[in-house]
Amino acid sequence: MRVMVCGGAGYIGSHTCVALGERGHEVVVVDNFSHSAPKALSRLEALLGRSLDAHCVDVRDGAALAALFARHRYDAVVHLAASRSVHDARTRPLAYFDNNIAGTIALLRTMREAGVGRLVHGSSAAVYGDGASGALDEDAPPICDDPYARTVAFVEQLIGEVCATDPGLRAVSLRHFDPVGAHPSGRIGDCVGGGVNDTLQAICQVVDGVRECVPIYGDDWPTADGTCARDYLHVMDAARAYADAVDALGDDARDVDGGHMAMNIGSGRSVGALELLGAFEAASGLRIPYRVLAHRIGDVAEVYADTRRAADWLGWRAESGVDAICRDVWRRLSMRAERTPSPAFQAEAGAAPK
Repeated sequence: MRVMVCGGAGYIGSHTCVALGERGHEVVVVDNFSHSAPKALSRLEALLGRSLDAHCVDVRDGAALAALFARHRYDAVVHLAASRSVHDARTRPLAYFDNNIAGTIALLRTMREAGVGRLVHGSSAAVYGDGASGALDEDAPPICDDPYARTVAFVEQLIGEVCATDPGLRAVSLRHFDPVGAHPSGRIGDCVGGGVNDTLQAICQVVDGVRECVPIYGDDWPTADGTCARDYLHVMDAARAYADAVDALGDDARDVDGGHMAMNIGSGRSVGALELLGAFEAASGLRIPYRVLAHRIGDVAEVYADTRRAADWLGWRAESGVDAICRDVWRRLSMRAERTPSPAFQAEAGAAPK
């Protein structure tokens, strides 16, 4: 199949292009490079062993999209062209509503005009809200605490309503939890999903000498290691889910209730901050100092994905755990030319910081 990947040079998008390409799909990358760099394309081409058809196009530009759809017949679209920072959305809400919602409207309109009827949409567990806890299934009510989450929830609703009125369009929204890690080759991956995960981001900053220690917000939570536990999803497992969804939508006999469904993509288990830190130390052979601080307002003990719908409909399950995540992050960090070893590695782990 010929698949257009909007946001294909980004973090999840680039790994999804690899997963699709390895299955023999013809991948066309569409990206405005606002959250990525064109050099990512050369790395993708090196991994796939062939050149990529890539276009610098903003998904809000309906005329440019229409020109791309007029040039070739596409079998499916993967939509990952969204701004995703919760913090940034709080300071620039208008930009997020413009990019995430207006971009989706333009894409849906041009897909309909071109007769392209399969869409895999990159959603997020952010729709469940910051206070959600425990195992979350897709029937949990959306609690949108910030502008980013509101755009994600609205886009899901928008896609669902369009699909309900257009029998020629079928779509799946993948609500991924914490996508982290890098390609096992170390050639692509920003390691921490664009900085969405506080603990792994802090570990990487210690490695790079940017900070002295990793903050741990409480060690008396009711979890296995006493710290807040989250669902860490290897980015290649996420990429495989997008490729699986493209293949599933390609099967016209596969039923999509109402034309659109949302499903969780996660590891299905929670990992505490100290467990994550220990896995990284084991992968790297380094000592990572940390400091236990007070609880943060709004934190919950643990949250993780109920992935039974993805298992039933896609046949998908996460294959890589936290050990593989940390191993691939370390490989990517080690291969980065700009890496500067931190003097913290030479420091013995003391009481404060540990």
